[in-house]
Amino acid sequence: MTADKAVREILDKAIHGDRLSPEEGLQLMESHELAAIGSAADQVTRRMHPEGYRTYNIDRNINYTNVCTAVCHFCAFYRGPKSDEGYVLSHEQILQKIAETVELGGNQILMQGGLHPKFKLDWYEDLLRSIKKEFPKVNVHGFSPPEFHHFTKVNNLPIEDVLARLKEAGLGSIPGGGAEILVDRVRNELTRGKVMSDDWLGVMRAWHKMGGNSTATMMFGHVETLAERVEHLERLRQVQDETGGFTAFICWTFQPDNTDLAEVTPAGSFEYLKTQAIARLYLDNFPNIQSSWVTQGLKIGQLAMLYGANDMGSLMIEENVVAEAGTVHYLTLDQIRESIEELGYEPRQRDVFYQLLDRDAEQQAIDANRNRQPNQLVELSAT
Repeated sequence: MTADKAVREILDKAIHGDRLSPEEGLQLMESHELAAIGSAADQVTRRMHPEGYRTYNIDRNINYTNVCTAVCHFCAFYRGPKSDEGYVLSHEQILQKIAETVELGGNQILMQGGLHPKFKLDWYEDLLRSIKKEFPKVNVHGFSPPEFHHFTKVNNLPIEDVLARLKEAGLGSIPGGGAEILVDRVRNELTRGKVMSDDWLGVMRAWHKMGGNSTATMMFGHVETLAERVEHLERLRQVQDETGGFTAFICWTFQPDNTDLAEVTPAGSFEYLKTQAIARLYLDNFPNIQSSWVTQGLKIGQLAMLYGANDMGSLMIEENVVAEAGTVHYLTLDQIRESIEELGYEPRQRDVFYQLLDRDAEQQAIDANRNRQPNQLVELSAT
């Protein structure tokens, strides 16, 4: 059996809805048949999403602090607790950022920070309550498994209690940040003082069992092997089989500039498109795949919609973490919508739970973004 024929049989299996094994996933990762893999992923996406539209979201990444006790060699954003460059945003600054987001049609914020050594759980509860009081309709897609695991240590509480208290205070959903590669060999090489694979997955299991939803991510192209990429996907698929709580998967390539791993050769567009397409084929129980135009740029982000993605991701009014590594792709709302239209789909705005907004709200967001002047957002000084 030729390699081409072996790959073709695996792709046909996925197209027909049969589950791929880790060995088959690795065969695809080792293959260079990008067009065939992408075509198969697109066929699976069309089977799972036969509707004539593709979606996007409007939100804002609010990084409430960059102070972090973990040392991650891939991160250009964090600052140690003693650094003069560390900051913490005040509640008032955060509320102002949310107000700007709402004015532009946003219906959620993605709020994450470093692992701050001093804040107790009541600091986060007070923040969530102040947000929900001022903006009851805004979903807080907040924190991440590394942060939640950190909260358990700082407060000496089980993860279930931490999640329950934050949910009661106003937490709406959990982003999949801090996953990198869910293999401990990789995590031990990349970071110190950060959650390991089982505990990352344990946070998600606990949240899902409480009825919550979350996203899942993968940052690849650093020290992992191809087999470890597949192991990451396999572990996510197993949790999704158990809980069904993941709404979407998002992957992106490691951005090495300004990090301790600056010597790593960046993974290119070929590797990004192939890996995302394989994720669509492998994660047969994930309903949605997001494009990562933030790291890949407009054209590759658009092309990703033909390589397994059914969602263009977020307008992302503000982004700080990836930007610190030198990635500075920014799109307007019109560019996102036009990129979907050029592929023959109707662009539709959604919320974090993949529910479509009504057309009046969607049009209001379009108008607000067209009327916004460049650099109109207030850059708030950190304290």
